Amino acid sequence: MAMVGMSGARWFFPVFASIALGINFAQAGEPDAAPANIPEHQQIEGPFADGIDVTGTCLECHEDAALDLMQTTHWTWSTKQLVYGRGLTDTGKRHAVNNFCYGVASNLSKCTECHVGYGWKDDSFDFRQPSNVDCLICHDTTGSYRRLGGDGGVADPATDFEYVARNVGTPGRANCGACHFYAGSAHAVKHGDLEAALIEADESIDVHMAVNGLDFACQSCHVTEAHRIPGTTMAASPAGTSVVACTDCHSGAVHAKETLERHARSVACQTCHIPHFAKGEPTKVYWDWSAAGKGKEAEYTEEGLAAYVPYKGRFVWARNVIPEYAWFAGKAGVHAWGDKIDPEKELQLNWPVGAKQDETAKIYPFKVHRGRQIYDSGHKYLVNPHLVSADGFAYTLDWDTAAELGMKARGLDYSGQYDFVDTLMYLRINHMVAPASQALECRDCHGKDQKRMKWQELGYDADPLYVAGQARRPITR
Repeated sequence: MAMVGMSGARWFFPVFASIALGINFAQAGEPDAAPANIPEHQQIEGPFADGIDVTGTCLECHEDAALDLMQTTHWTWSTKQLVYGRGLTDTGKRHAVNNFCYGVASNLSKCTECHVGYGWKDDSFDFRQPSNVDCLICHDTTGSYRRLGGDGGVADPATDFEYVARNVGTPGRANCGACHFYAGSAHAVKHGDLEAALIEADESIDVHMAVNGLDFACQSCHVTEAHRIPGTTMAASPAGTSVVACTDCHSGAVHAKETLERHARSVACQTCHIPHFAKGEPTKVYWDWSAAGKGKEAEYTEEGLAAYVPYKGRFVWARNVIPEYAWFAGKAGVHAWGDKIDPEKELQLNWPVGAKQDETAKIYPFKVHRGRQIYDSGHKYLVNPHLVSADGFAYTLDWDTAAELGMKARGLDYSGQYDFVDTLMYLRINHMVAPASQALECRDCHGKDQKRMKWQELGYDADPLYVAGQARRPITR
């Protein structure tokens, strides 16, 4: 994996009250089309004091839309699911553990810059109030809407609200990408298959979103009803509900060759049809928080990537990444806050559930992000540090205080002792589908020269093409 440069990145800065550093929804890319021109909307008149004021006008006609949205996890960031090995569990972004920016607790004012509401910066936020819904975050078509950073998502008062309100319309790729392309603190950091290149993609980036091809919007696959958008991440929704699948459209026998049809019973579509991810800009593949505070100056690669940031640690980036592969039957296991750890072992924060013997599982591609994170060496569990605001680690570079404040917000005790542990997490790869002519061929996965499949880790004695008796067996429970 080559380390390469990234232009136009939006780094995660500490946010002082006097500095407006926020999400510019045009930064994910230009709007997918010209501003909407819906006659009824052209009658909207201001002046509007802020985004909440605009929402009040939207609710005059679309009150049900706000109420529908408020039932979704885009609003609540929380739900309960039956989780593998855990039973009924609180899940969602509020409860998930990750090895990018750890977790939401105590860091709300920064994390919720991408919440679909205004001003969720502490426990006083009213989830029952429709006027708190930010309609513009998803429905702006002008590319001029902006939210300020560090205060739980507040509309920039310099916005021309009347112009934006008159030109709201169906969300485009830029709307979804304003949050999803920048997850993990900067462009293309977390999801290696989601980045701004998808907005003006050609077929080499993604055959579905190619502007000179199918030109899909996100909701072409994530078909939305009553503001419920299907699709899940393993960390926030390990139960695997509300799934978007290739077979929603590509059903039945889709290959002319029986050999390929037979493979499709054990191999996910994405495995063959997404040979690489991070095709446009590089994605982060390693984040070492233990290095934070040990250097005074930021360091960059020759191509301009941040290799070290004093308040964030050390990074490794890669482009055109070959996925890692694992059996996956649609559900995931997850590590939860407060779970005991063995610091001598690499800690899996989530993992795909499945095995060769499980006839419901298929071999899927994943981005595996590795990191080094703070843990409580007295209690032997992960710490959710307080990172943002004036008393956060980004300012103080004091892990003790960050751990104490963060764990108080998480509702867990901090022993006063800390160290660092190696972690990894799995992120499914579903986007950046290559043209059929670039799909994997036999030699990519089979033969002595292949570098892609680790057959023994997948439960085989060796490459199954050359070893008899390696056929899958029904799982016994």
